[in-house]
Amino acid sequence: MSRTPGTVIAVGRTPPRFRGHGIYLDGTSAAARATALSFDDATGELVLEDVGARWPYDEIRRLRDQAGGDQAVLRLADDPVRRLVLSAADDIRLVRSRARRLDRAPRVRGRGRLAAWGVAAVASVALIVLVLVPALADRLAAFLPPGGERALGEATYEQIRNALGDDMMPLEVCDAPEGRAALAALEARLTEGAGLEVPLTVHVLDHEMANAFALPGGHIVFFRGLIEEAARPEEVAAVFAHEIGHVAARDPTRIALRSAGSIGVIGLLLGDFAGGALVLVLTNQLIRADYTREAEAAADAFAHRRLLAADLPPDGVATFFERLLDETGAPEPHSFARHLSSHPAMGDRIAAARAATPEGRVFSPALDADQWAALQAICRR
Repeated sequence: MSRTPGTVIAVGRTPPRFRGHGIYLDGTSAAARATALSFDDATGELVLEDVGARWPYDEIRRLRDQAGGDQAVLRLADDPVRRLVLSAADDIRLVRSRARRLDRAPRVRGRGRLAAWGVAAVASVALIVLVLVPALADRLAAFLPPGGERALGEATYEQIRNALGDDMMPLEVCDAPEGRAALAALEARLTEGAGLEVPLTVHVLDHEMANAFALPGGHIVFFRGLIEEAARPEEVAAVFAHEIGHVAARDPTRIALRSAGSIGVIGLLLGDFAGGALVLVLTNQLIRADYTREAEAAADAFAHRRLLAADLPPDGVATFFERLLDETGAPEPHSFARHLSSHPAMGDRIAAARAATPEGRVFSPALDADQWAALQAICRR
């Protein structure tokens, strides 16, 4: 028999027993031990002679994604720490010829436990976002100082102007003097004797969306589209009174704090540390004004009382909503109709507004003809 490096040549009937070499690491110390290798085909095991270990062929796996291709790093399927490093190409080839599962992916152990931890993590996030954050936001809203609440409303108002503007310019503010005077007269009529804790700041923005909403700190925003779509000033007055009801109950502050807290938690999980999504979603939440059923009912009840005290009919918002649906049709409702229909039990709210309007009572006009014309032209320059 002759032997040259890297080559085994056998002469005779029985080939010599395989003798390979490897480096063994036990996973508990930094020491690397050289060990002779041999095969025990009777038991189907790779024998690490100097270590006194036997590795079944079917349990040997090769680690993937090694930096070089000149070595093979082996492990046992059920052992995460021990390693055997082979450097000779013949040794690697002969081990591969017996360890037929060498390249099989390792089994994932504890899948049930991982799934349980995943479900628990999702449930924890849901608990924080849906229960804890709203509860804390409601408590924090009661202690937020008026100055902080007003600053929050001013910042959100500017965000809305920027988000809905065109060509990097914020939305224009509608401030025609006669129109502002008409809106101020309507505000004075609705707030007289209301006992609001914060003064109102009413804005009109030059946007075609038919919508109105309240912001923290006494801010109420009308879009031009709502004023232009209204058939009579009593419809604007009914919407106005409803938003004043949200201001009185500090609903915008609660929804802002809830949204900021919930989106902040999700942002930490998903990586939105800059807060870009927070600004966009918070703006959308306040424009859509998705309050709870209780908050909407309370704002409606407040509006009914204010309108009656101001000698105005409470059913203005109902006629506005129904007329817009009749004009545009159910498949593609107007933006204001979509806004109202997103609130809970809209049919019940319309019925309540009509029920709050005394039959046969003659109400005084919300505005005279000149004031109404000026209000509808508030965005014209």
